[in-house]
Amino acid sequence: MPQFNLNKILKYLVAASIITIPLYPKFPFLTIPGTYVAVRLEDFLLAILAIFVLIKILPNLGKYLKNKIVVSVILFTAAGLISYLYGVFLTKTVVAHIGILHWLRRIEYFIPFFAGWVVMKGDKNPRETLEFFVKCLMITVFVAFIYGFGQKHFGWPVIITQNEEYSKGIALRWIPGSHINSTFAGHYDMASYLVIMMPIFLAMLFEVKGVKTKILLTAVILSGIWLLINAISRISIVSYLLSATLSLILIKKYKVIPVVLVISVVLFAGSSDLIARYLRIVQVTIMDVGRVKINYVLPKFEAYAASDATTVILQEKTPAETPTPTPVPVFEDRSTSIRLNIEWPRAIRAFTKDPLLGTGYSSINLATDNDFLRLLGEVGLIGFAAFLLVFARIVLTLVGRIPLDKYYSGIEKAFLAGVIAAVPGAFLNSVFIDVFEASKFMTAFLLVVGIAVYLAERGANEQNN
Repeated sequence: MPQFNLNKILKYLVAASIITIPLYPKFPFLTIPGTYVAVRLEDFLLAILAIFVLIKILPNLGKYLKNKIVVSVILFTAAGLISYLYGVFLTKTVVAHIGILHWLRRIEYFIPFFAGWVVMKGDKNPRETLEFFVKCLMITVFVAFIYGFGQKHFGWPVIITQNEEYSKGIALRWIPGSHINSTFAGHYDMASYLVIMMPIFLAMLFEVKGVKTKILLTAVILSGIWLLINAISRISIVSYLLSATLSLILIKKYKVIPVVLVISVVLFAGSSDLIARYLRIVQVTIMDVGRVKINYVLPKFEAYAASDATTVILQEKTPAETPTPTPVPVFEDRSTSIRLNIEWPRAIRAFTKDPLLGTGYSSINLATDNDFLRLLGEVGLIGFAAFLLVFARIVLTLVGRIPLDKYYSGIEKAFLAGVIAAVPGAFLNSVFIDVFEASKFMTAFLLVVGIAVYLAERGANEQNN
């Protein structure tokens, strides 16, 4: 197969992944006994993509194996496999067929990373290909907005995987006050996806020329903000503001930062549901502080006159029996309470059973809502360190090209700035959400990271056409 045709096929497979995986609802294709996680059609698309990536890599396999990022990914994969085998054969904390699928899923998530990386390496016009991929990302966000709008106002079906029954592909309907999830498996997945996309579009809005392009980017950005508002994810809003600010700093558009932040906050403040959720944190904090009281218990006395009316006697008063008061309802933030009382302690208990290797993939079979605790619980310190090593080497590669205007211009500069800014936003989200377990998020995140790694490694300064 000619090299050009192979790269062209890979290019369109990547584009198909960019559009299809986020937009195709989570309908199950094959169910797995013992779990409500199913094999879906997107898994077959990623398998085909993996085949073409391998064909592309194999002729230069030795060169790729010398790359530090590739080595760290292999170490993370090996750490997960060792933890899985330990959980199956020694601690008996992992069901073999379920655990192996969880391990394979971690490998699957890195397929888009290598696809984005190698397709850019082999392209004769990488800037043109980058523009093509960015257009695919813009289309994806706008279509997600259209579908989310339809869910809220026209009763379009809601497909989520937040419990066993819903994961069967049951079509639900949006009800007032609930979250919008558009085509994603849940509102947190969608919000996390937007946290990595919005900084890219914002950087491009101020970096790429052309009135038509700016109008389209503005429409996509406003679509993304609408989705963020209606996802009602508090941490994702904070992550977005952080990543948006950082992306504008990286392209040195300091003066527009206050404008972007003010417009964003004003739009967010227009959502009564979102404001109510933030106020709930304040209310719970105030009430928790108010419950902490220091009581000084002093004996109570009553005075009465003796029979000769000359002496006053003090006698300790015996308290009268009083009815047990009705308990005051405890006002709490449900999301925070579940994390602090159930999910995080469960992950910590798994970690304490075996700090080095953890209890294996799938042993923490429910949500943890903290990916770092989940990593520690499932793959222990070794797997946790290997995971951090992957992203440490990625981040070092990306930030090695700062200041960006020394090496890049236009769309490449904006894209790289957006991806660099998205990484801390994604990690902040992962403190409260299992974002690294979400397929729609991880495939998109690692794909844009793979493209950015190529740009960082190449480091060429090209001028806008």
